Amino acid sequence: MSDDSQRPIVIKKIKKGGHGHHGGAWKIAYADFVTAMMAFFLLMWLLGSTAKGDMEGIAEYFKTPLKVALQGGSGSGDASSVIKGGGTDLSRKDGQVKKGTPEPAKKKTINLEAAKAELKRQESIRLEGLKERLEKTIDSNPLLKQFKKQLMLDITKEGLRIQIVDEKNRPMFDSGGAHLKPYTQVILREIGKVLNEVDNRISLSGHTDATPYSGGDKGYSNWELSADRANASRRELVAGGMEDGKMLRVVGLSSAVPFDRVNPESPVNRRISIIVMNKEAEEAITKGDKTELEVASKEDVAGSLQNQGKEAKGAEPAQH
Repeated sequence: MSDDSQRPIVIKKIKKGGHGHHGGAWKIAYADFVTAMMAFFLLMWLLGSTAKGDMEGIAEYFKTPLKVALQGGSGSGDASSVIKGGGTDLSRKDGQVKKGTPEPAKKKTINLEAAKAELKRQESIRLEGLKERLEKTIDSNPLLKQFKKQLMLDITKEGLRIQIVDEKNRPMFDSGGAHLKPYTQVILREIGKVLNEVDNRISLSGHTDATPYSGGDKGYSNWELSADRANASRRELVAGGMEDGKMLRVVGLSSAVPFDRVNPESPVNRRISIIVMNKEAEEAITKGDKTELEVASKEDVAGSLQNQGKEAKGAEPAQH
């Protein structure tokens, strides 16, 4: 029989409380699950709130995202964007030309009446300047200066008017004809040089006194004479250097618009009238919506024609 007294005594102590460490891998898995669920519900919300056209644009973009992003093209978004691709107008398949809904353009209010008034004021200043230059040219030229009384400059509703009138002993043309006197040629050529300084178009009219030809109005009359004198004056203006294209109108008015209405046969009624037209007068001729010449009213013309008709048809006058 063995001696049990010599056997070692083993005492086991069991500690209660606490559990062993199981690791944190489940937390990562749970976080991934929650993130996926959030992404899923976000996708569902986007699909439910996105218009059909926008969905088509998104699908078109994601077919070839890399190509569109690098090269642009169909569905590449607003061309003004620094970053190619994308944009807010996703419904366009053939390339976007706008960025979302365009904002309404701001309307600019322009006062047309004020603008026209300003242009008219500036044009008046230019014509006044031309008038001053012509006056200086007349004063500085000895030949023109001696005819200063026969050169009349004024501003009318049509523009700057330059009138060259006859004097009793100093006519501009040969009697009863359209041949210019030598000094009249010099006057017109000097004026022609100055007229090229402005862009305005020119109107030219010839006038006679009320003394009729022996043949009356049936033959060669003051109407033909005034027209021939106007054309002769036009040729001298061009010879002096004025561009022929500046001339817009050449007319013969006979004695219909006298300078001296009290005395229709006065030599001062025999004249050449040159008008540097303003834009309003020029448009009235080119557009054909007005028929204004130099006539103040229809009554003036009617009265002048009546006075002319009352004149006796005698011998051919010495002066026209």
